[in-house]
Amino acid sequence: MAGGLLLSGTVAALVTAALPAHDPSTGFVDPPPDKIVINVATVNGSGCPAGTAAVAVSEDNTAFTVTYSDYLAQAGGNSDPTAFRKNCQLNLIVHVPQGFTYAIASADYRGFASLQPGATAVQRASYYFQGSSQTAFKNHPLTGAYSDNWQVTDVTDWAQLVWAPCGVQRNFNINTEIRVNAGTTSPDKVSFMTMDSTDGDISTVYHMAWKECPGR
Repeated sequence: MAGGLLLSGTVAALVTAALPAHDPSTGFVDPPPDKIVINVATVNGSGCPAGTAAVAVSEDNTAFTVTYSDYLAQAGGNSDPTAFRKNCQLNLIVHVPQGFTYAIASADYRGFASLQPGATAVQRASYYFQGSSQTAFKNHPLTGAYSDNWQVTDVTDWAQLVWAPCGVQRNFNINTEIRVNAGTTSPDKVSFMTMDSTDGDISTVYHMAWKECPGR
Protein backbone atom coordinates (compact mmCIF):
# COMPACT_ATOMS: atom_id res chain seq x y z
CA MET A 1 0.00 0.00 0.00
CA ALA A 2 2.96 2.32 -0.54
CA GLY A 3 1.98 5.84 -1.47
CA GLY A 4 -1.41 5.53 0.19
CA LEU A 5 -3.07 8.62 1.58
CA LEU A 6 -3.43 8.92 5.34
CA LEU A 7 -6.92 10.12 6.21
CA SER A 8 -8.07 12.17 9.15
CA GLY A 9 -10.94 11.07 11.36
CA THR A 10 -13.59 12.94 9.39
CA VAL A 11 -17.03 11.83 10.47
CA ALA A 12 -19.49 10.93 7.72
CA ALA A 13 -23.26 10.90 8.05
CA LEU A 14 -24.21 7.66 9.78
CA VAL A 15 -26.55 5.14 8.23
CA THR A 16 -27.23 2.26 10.60
CA ALA A 17 -28.90 -1.11 10.28
CA ALA A 18 -29.18 -3.71 13.04
CA LEU A 19 -28.23 -7.33 12.46
CA PRO A 20 -30.10 -10.22 14.07
CA ALA A 21 -29.45 -11.08 17.72
CA HIS A 22 -28.10 -14.53 18.67
CA ASP A 23 -29.85 -17.28 16.77
CA PRO A 24 -28.60 -20.92 17.01
CA SER A 25 -29.62 -21.55 13.42
CA THR A 26 -27.37 -18.81 12.07
CA GLY A 27 -24.70 -18.27 14.70
CA PHE A 28 -25.29 -14.51 14.86
CA VAL A 29 -24.66 -12.90 18.25
CA ASP A 30 -25.46 -9.47 19.56
CA PRO A 31 -22.72 -6.95 18.83
CA PRO A 32 -20.26 -6.51 21.70
CA PRO A 33 -21.14 -3.83 24.26
CA ASP A 34 -17.77 -2.11 23.88
CA LYS A 35 -17.18 0.20 20.97
CA ILE A 36 -15.34 -0.90 17.90
CA VAL A 37 -12.96 1.61 16.38
CA ILE A 38 -12.23 1.75 12.66
CA ASN A 39 -9.30 3.79 11.41
CA VAL A 40 -8.41 4.29 7.76
CA ALA A 41 -4.79 3.19 7.30
CA THR A 42 -4.51 4.03 3.60
CA VAL A 43 -6.71 4.75 0.63
CA ASN A 44 -5.53 4.37 -2.94
CA GLY A 45 -7.26 4.94 -6.25
CA SER A 46 -8.51 7.36 -8.83
CA GLY A 47 -11.99 7.30 -7.27
CA CYS A 48 -10.86 8.56 -3.86
CA PRO A 49 -8.35 11.43 -4.17
CA ALA A 50 -6.94 13.13 -1.10
CA GLY A 51 -9.59 14.19 1.38
CA THR A 52 -12.56 12.72 -0.52
CA ALA A 53 -13.33 9.56 1.51
CA ALA A 54 -14.42 9.29 5.14
CA VAL A 55 -15.38 6.40 7.45
CA ALA A 56 -17.75 6.44 10.42
CA VAL A 57 -18.99 3.66 12.73
CA SER A 58 -22.62 3.36 13.81
CA GLU A 59 -23.42 3.81 17.49
CA ASP A 60 -24.65 0.22 17.86
CA ASN A 61 -21.50 -1.33 16.31
CA THR A 62 -23.48 -3.09 13.58
CA ALA A 63 -22.38 -1.05 10.57
CA PHE A 64 -19.86 1.40 9.23
CA THR A 65 -20.29 3.95 6.49
CA VAL A 66 -17.86 5.11 3.83
CA THR A 67 -18.70 8.42 2.18
CA TYR A 68 -17.11 9.60 -1.07
CA SER A 69 -17.13 13.06 -2.64
CA ASP A 70 -15.25 12.61 -5.94
CA TYR A 71 -15.96 9.09 -7.21
CA LEU A 72 -17.08 9.52 -10.84
CA ALA A 73 -16.44 7.59 -14.06
CA GLN A 74 -17.48 8.81 -17.50
CA ALA A 75 -17.10 8.09 -21.20
CA GLY A 76 -17.99 9.80 -24.46
CA GLY A 77 -17.82 13.41 -25.59
CA ASN A 78 -14.66 15.18 -24.44
CA SER A 79 -14.10 12.79 -21.53
CA ASP A 80 -10.51 11.91 -20.65
CA PRO A 81 -9.79 8.47 -22.17
CA THR A 82 -8.79 7.18 -18.69
CA ALA A 83 -11.96 8.46 -16.99
CA PHE A 84 -14.09 5.45 -17.98
CA ARG A 85 -12.83 3.52 -14.93
CA LYS A 86 -12.40 4.71 -11.35
CA ASN A 87 -11.41 2.59 -8.39
CA CYS A 88 -10.69 2.83 -4.69
CA GLN A 89 -8.98 0.47 -2.25
CA LEU A 90 -9.57 1.13 1.43
CA ASN A 91 -7.25 -0.44 3.98
CA LEU A 92 -8.98 -0.34 7.37
CA ILE A 93 -7.62 -1.01 10.85
CA VAL A 94 -10.49 -2.50 12.86
CA HIS A 95 -10.11 -2.60 16.66
CA VAL A 96 -12.55 -5.24 17.94
CA PRO A 97 -13.52 -5.81 21.62
CA GLN A 98 -11.66 -8.76 23.15
CA GLY A 99 -13.35 -12.12 22.69
CA PHE A 100 -15.23 -11.20 19.51
CA THR A 101 -14.62 -11.42 15.81
CA TYR A 102 -16.52 -9.98 12.86
CA ALA A 103 -17.28 -10.46 9.19
CA ILE A 104 -18.90 -8.27 6.56
CA ALA A 105 -22.39 -9.73 6.10
CA SER A 106 -23.61 -7.29 3.46
CA ALA A 107 -22.74 -4.03 1.76
CA ASP A 108 -25.04 -1.38 0.32
CA TYR A 109 -23.77 0.88 -2.45
CA ARG A 110 -25.49 3.98 -3.80
CA GLY A 111 -24.87 6.64 -6.38
CA PHE A 112 -26.22 8.26 -9.52
CA ALA A 113 -25.90 7.29 -13.18
CA SER A 114 -26.71 9.06 -16.44
CA LEU A 115 -26.28 6.62 -19.33
CA GLN A 116 -27.10 7.34 -22.94
CA PRO A 117 -28.95 4.72 -25.03
CA GLY A 118 -26.41 2.04 -25.95
CA ALA A 119 -24.10 2.82 -23.03
CA THR A 120 -23.43 0.49 -20.10
CA ALA A 121 -21.90 0.73 -16.63
CA VAL A 122 -20.90 -1.62 -13.83
CA GLN A 123 -20.19 -1.34 -10.12
CA ARG A 124 -17.96 -4.02 -8.58
CA ALA A 125 -16.48 -4.76 -5.17
CA SER A 126 -14.36 -7.35 -3.38
CA TYR A 127 -13.28 -7.82 0.23
CA TYR A 128 -10.41 -9.53 2.04
CA PHE A 129 -8.35 -9.54 5.21
CA GLN A 130 -4.63 -8.81 5.17
CA GLY A 131 -2.75 -12.01 4.39
CA SER A 132 -5.75 -13.85 2.94
CA SER A 133 -6.92 -14.34 -0.63
CA GLN A 134 -8.95 -11.59 -2.26
CA THR A 135 -12.56 -12.57 -2.85
CA ALA A 136 -13.98 -12.59 -6.36
CA PHE A 137 -15.48 -9.32 -7.51
CA LYS A 138 -19.26 -9.04 -7.27
CA ASN A 139 -20.62 -7.18 -10.31
CA HIS A 140 -23.74 -5.03 -10.67
CA PRO A 141 -24.39 -3.83 -14.27
CA LEU A 142 -26.52 -0.96 -15.54
CA THR A 143 -27.73 -0.42 -19.11
CA GLY A 144 -28.69 2.84 -20.85
CA ALA A 145 -30.83 4.67 -21.38
CA TYR A 146 -30.75 5.37 -17.63
CA SER A 147 -30.84 8.57 -15.58
CA ASP A 148 -31.54 8.04 -11.91
CA ASN A 149 -30.10 7.11 -8.53
CA TRP A 150 -28.92 3.52 -8.23
CA GLN A 151 -28.52 1.22 -5.26
CA VAL A 152 -27.16 -2.34 -5.07
CA THR A 153 -26.44 -4.77 -2.23
CA ASP A 154 -23.85 -7.51 -1.86
CA VAL A 155 -25.06 -10.22 0.55
CA THR A 156 -22.98 -13.12 1.86
CA ASP A 157 -24.57 -16.30 3.24
CA TRP A 158 -23.59 -17.14 6.81
CA ALA A 159 -21.70 -20.26 5.72
CA GLN A 160 -19.63 -18.21 3.27
CA LEU A 161 -18.67 -15.36 5.61
CA VAL A 162 -14.96 -14.70 5.97
CA TRP A 163 -14.17 -13.97 9.61
CA ALA A 164 -11.35 -11.89 11.00
CA PRO A 165 -8.83 -14.14 12.80
CA CYS A 166 -9.39 -14.22 16.57
CA GLY A 167 -6.66 -12.57 18.62
CA VAL A 168 -4.76 -11.31 15.58
CA GLN A 169 -4.82 -7.80 14.13
CA ARG A 170 -5.46 -8.09 10.38
CA ASN A 171 -6.31 -5.05 8.34
CA PHE A 172 -9.47 -5.28 6.25
CA ASN A 173 -9.36 -4.33 2.57
CA ILE A 174 -12.26 -3.18 0.40
CA ASN A 175 -11.75 -2.81 -3.34
CA THR A 176 -14.45 -0.98 -5.29
CA GLU A 177 -14.67 0.05 -8.91
CA ILE A 178 -17.07 1.74 -11.32
CA ARG A 179 -16.79 1.57 -15.12
CA VAL A 180 -18.66 3.26 -17.95
CA ASN A 181 -18.66 2.06 -21.56
CA ALA A 182 -20.01 4.42 -24.24
CA GLY A 183 -21.00 1.42 -26.38
CA THR A 184 -23.08 2.40 -29.39
CA THR A 185 -23.81 5.91 -28.08
CA SER A 186 -23.19 8.85 -30.40
CA PRO A 187 -19.53 9.89 -29.86
CA ASP A 188 -20.49 13.40 -28.72
CA LYS A 189 -22.74 12.16 -25.91
CA VAL A 190 -21.41 11.74 -22.36
CA SER A 191 -22.43 8.94 -20.01
CA PHE A 192 -21.34 8.87 -16.38
CA MET A 193 -21.74 7.01 -13.09
CA THR A 194 -20.98 8.23 -9.58
CA MET A 195 -20.53 6.69 -6.17
CA ASP A 196 -20.26 9.82 -4.09
CA SER A 197 -21.75 12.11 -1.49
CA THR A 198 -22.02 15.52 -3.12
CA ASP A 199 -25.44 16.02 -1.52
CA GLY A 200 -24.41 14.53 1.82
CA ASP A 201 -26.68 11.50 1.73
CA ILE A 202 -25.12 9.12 -0.76
CA SER A 203 -22.80 6.65 0.88
CA THR A 204 -21.70 3.05 1.15
CA VAL A 205 -22.77 1.05 4.20
CA TYR A 206 -21.12 -2.18 5.35
CA HIS A 207 -23.17 -4.31 7.77
CA MET A 208 -21.23 -6.42 10.26
CA ALA A 209 -21.91 -9.90 11.63
CA TRP A 210 -20.46 -10.89 15.02
CA LYS A 211 -19.56 -14.11 16.78
CA GLU A 212 -17.68 -15.01 19.94
CA CYS A 213 -14.15 -16.34 19.63
CA PRO A 214 -13.38 -19.88 20.87
CA GLY A 215 -12.68 -20.09 24.58
CA ARG A 216 -14.68 -17.04 25.50
